[in-house]
Amino acid sequence: MKVIVTGSAGFIGSTLIIQLLAKGHNVIGIDCINDYYDPDLKISRLERFIDNPKYIDIREDISDSKKILEIFDVYKPDTVINLAAQAGVRYSIENPKAYVDTNLVGFANILEGCRHSNTKHLVYASSSSVYGSNTSMPFSVHENVDHPLSLYAATKKSNELMAHTYSHLFNLPTTGLRFFTVYGPWGRPDMALFKFTKNILSGEPIDVFNYGNHMRDFTYIDDIVTGIMKVIQKPAEINESWDSENPDPGTSNCPWRVYNIGNNNPVKLMDYIEALEESIGLKAIKNLLPLQPGDVESTYADVSDLINDFDYKPAMPVKDGVAKFVDWYKDYYKA
Repeated sequence: MKVIVTGSAGFIGSTLIIQLLAKGHNVIGIDCINDYYDPDLKISRLERFIDNPKYIDIREDISDSKKILEIFDVYKPDTVINLAAQAGVRYSIENPKAYVDTNLVGFANILEGCRHSNTKHLVYASSSSVYGSNTSMPFSVHENVDHPLSLYAATKKSNELMAHTYSHLFNLPTTGLRFFTVYGPWGRPDMALFKFTKNILSGEPIDVFNYGNHMRDFTYIDDIVTGIMKVIQKPAEINESWDSENPDPGTSNCPWRVYNIGNNNPVKLMDYIEALEESIGLKAIKNLLPLQPGDVESTYADVSDLINDFDYKPAMPVKDGVAKFVDWYKDYYKA
């Protein structure tokens, strides 16, 4: 296939591209390499595959409609995987415009590009954050998600709605993946595991919000990529039994689907920290703090639809995944 991957220098995007290239696909990567976090890390991720003859590297911002439509017109991709986004719950409180520009305007440009280039399948990143005030767990895609707690979550819910209109109006198959706390080598410096590792190694305290009572469905990067690789092979289809009088929020009467993609095994934050301490061989100095605005207390993914439709099963235990991250961190930063 000819595949466009946006967010090509990102944590998930770069790891996914390595697998796509290994399978022989032609990949066009798009990333603007912004400075939300260390651009050198993003460049290092790209350096793992940028010289591959089947890879084309494009440095553009998806919020630039003219550039994005030109790229689609030139390459006419079979499949598009949109992973470009302004990430982070707390940063959305400080800088909401960045989320509107990338997550809403940028996503609209991607949808338009797919529409006009007759793309066969759009797969895009949603987030577990869309569950917001929901407390019934495990979280299911068949439940209503109309109560987000942050602008970041609201933009991801909006992406699902925007995709639905294009699936309905233009018969564009779209599949949204609600990621649950992704971690692992080459991860994001704004994520807890990265911050915790850096501070523990330097003898600095770590901020433990909600007094460590968070539960998270930590999902290893390779399990995420395996799931995406399965999903791109099967474009979303119409649910023939969809009932407008009793609508299923996870499917539709057009080629539109959303799936949870998580570890299906929530872990208490304190246990996650203990696994990190064991891997590093040092104890953390913990600064216990209350729940932050926009955060949810717990996440737990019901991935039964992904299992049934794609034979997906996450494989990496958190303890082993944390150890792999620590090994990578120590090697990359010469710690």
